Amino acid sequence: MEENTQFKILRNVKRLLVYRPPTEPSRFVLGEGADDGRSEAAEEKGLKTSAAELAALARYGRRLETTMAKVQAALTGGAWVEEGETLRAECAALEKQWAELRPVLLAYDATADNLAERPVSTSLEENRKIVERLYRLPANKDVVMRHIMLGTEPPLKATLVFMEGLTNGQFVTLGVIQPLMLLADKRRQLSGDGLLKQISEQLLPGSQVKQVGKFRDVQAAINMGDTVIFFDGAVEALQVETKGWEHRGVDRPMTEQTIRGSQAGFSENLRVNTALVRSMLRATDLVTELIPVGARTRMNCAVMYLESVANPKLVAEVKRRIKKVDTDYLNDSGLLEQFIGDRFILPLPQALSTERPDRVAAHLSEGRVAIILEGSPFALVVPALFFTFFHSGEDFSLQPAAANFLRFLRLFGTLISTILPGLYIALTYFHQEALPSELALAIAAAREEVPFPAWFEVFMMEVSFELIREAGIRIPGMLGTTIGIVGAIILGQAAVAARIVSPIIVILVAITGLASSVIPEFRMALFARLSRFGLLLASVTMGLVGLASGMLVMTVALCSMKSFGVPYMVPVAPRTVAGLDVVVRGAAWQRERRPDALNPLDPSRQAKNSREWEQGLPAGEDDK
Repeated sequence: MEENTQFKILRNVKRLLVYRPPTEPSRFVLGEGADDGRSEAAEEKGLKTSAAELAALARYGRRLETTMAKVQAALTGGAWVEEGETLRAECAALEKQWAELRPVLLAYDATADNLAERPVSTSLEENRKIVERLYRLPANKDVVMRHIMLGTEPPLKATLVFMEGLTNGQFVTLGVIQPLMLLADKRRQLSGDGLLKQISEQLLPGSQVKQVGKFRDVQAAINMGDTVIFFDGAVEALQVETKGWEHRGVDRPMTEQTIRGSQAGFSENLRVNTALVRSMLRATDLVTELIPVGARTRMNCAVMYLESVANPKLVAEVKRRIKKVDTDYLNDSGLLEQFIGDRFILPLPQALSTERPDRVAAHLSEGRVAIILEGSPFALVVPALFFTFFHSGEDFSLQPAAANFLRFLRLFGTLISTILPGLYIALTYFHQEALPSELALAIAAAREEVPFPAWFEVFMMEVSFELIREAGIRIPGMLGTTIGIVGAIILGQAAVAARIVSPIIVILVAITGLASSVIPEFRMALFARLSRFGLLLASVTMGLVGLASGMLVMTVALCSMKSFGVPYMVPVAPRTVAGLDVVVRGAAWQRERRPDALNPLDPSRQAKNSREWEQGLPAGEDDK
């Protein structure tokens, strides 16, 4: 039947006045107020704590009931002789568990928010529950818990926990699970306080097996790719080394390539990196200490030094700074350097960053300390001096004359890269009389049709060059080369043809760009580029006076700077015995002493006369 007009109006009014529940669920909105879930979590905390206590007591009660039923069955059935040892072990485990579940202790431990600080329990079920809470199981799918039963006398329950993807699955199966399940037969009597020692010595063939007593150590082991085994009734767990994640192999260094010398570079695997250094510096007193860094991730950091050479105070200071780092996560050695380096206003590197193990070995032999962070293909070498950043890995393989030529070329390139634009502006703006007349006229003729002042030309071209450099680095593959060609040639020629800049400015910017590229250390080159802008601004305002003042401020700052207690500008300021490998590189047989600024325990690098063969007769002429 068709509705009339009055009925339709009445129905629409009813829709407006009568409440109707929404048919669609409300959308998610992330709040930023104080009640964004934290207050509810705080209210539920007490309930969860009580529930955890009751659940722990209930699990103990069920286990006690099961054990008592077994004892009753054994006594009534006359099987006490056969099962007596097993039941005695279960009763002992129950006694230990009850000691942990006393009301006062339970209230203290169960309310603790930091489960990592709890000790490993004698109850296997309690340990499983804690691991499930720590790793958010069963939601977390890459943490594997494997429950097994050892066929020993008495039978022993165990649980293996490992991270899938970080472990070597084949070794876990053949080297851990198989020995425990198949090789542990009834002939083995595993019991008592030495239970874990017996298992590690008789059953587990792993190269590294150790006992861990706290869940902080359990977490660190699992996150590092090891397998942790909990045994029922044991107050500790066993950590078996099963690391086996995929990683990049040893490849050529990408940022420090050389024509001569070693072609091996670091990778992201810490053990591979330390082994590369040890393969090049095969000394028995080469110490590799592992220090976990990071409150949450606990990344391993290797501190390497020669114990008979490195100054103990330097080693202790490096370790003290690393141990005091309190942060959640470190993903690169550059971040670690910022945490352990001295505070300073100039953005200068305070540690040598290298991906070449041969350079690390060479610096270790001089008495320095190397720091290698897990997951980073770059090692840090401390202390690092100003002149250290102008060395390259190829210097070790070249004759002294060639190596010294290259070192002075790098220093000259740094000076040119830093002061050339500022010097040009100072001379053309304030001190034209210092230029030859022909050169001054040529510059004026080149700038005749350019509408901008010279300082604006330099600033614009320097910024353009930095943009091209950054774009060339960020764009992957062959496009980076294309960007360089387009920026350097096409845009340069187009700017000159359009009379936006003069040709001499293009030449000046190209020279400074090339000069900054000869600096081996990227961060030192970046500092030179940043200083160039500061000196350019000082030259625009005060000419040569401003340029000189800026360089004086930089010199004072460099001379007051230190790297791990060693003056940054040594051996120039303060003046010390330079040796023949700091500024000038001498011949290999002339480098008899280690750098004096490091105060090594053994200052002598080699004998005074390391070419004794020159004093003797040639081979075959002894009997003449």
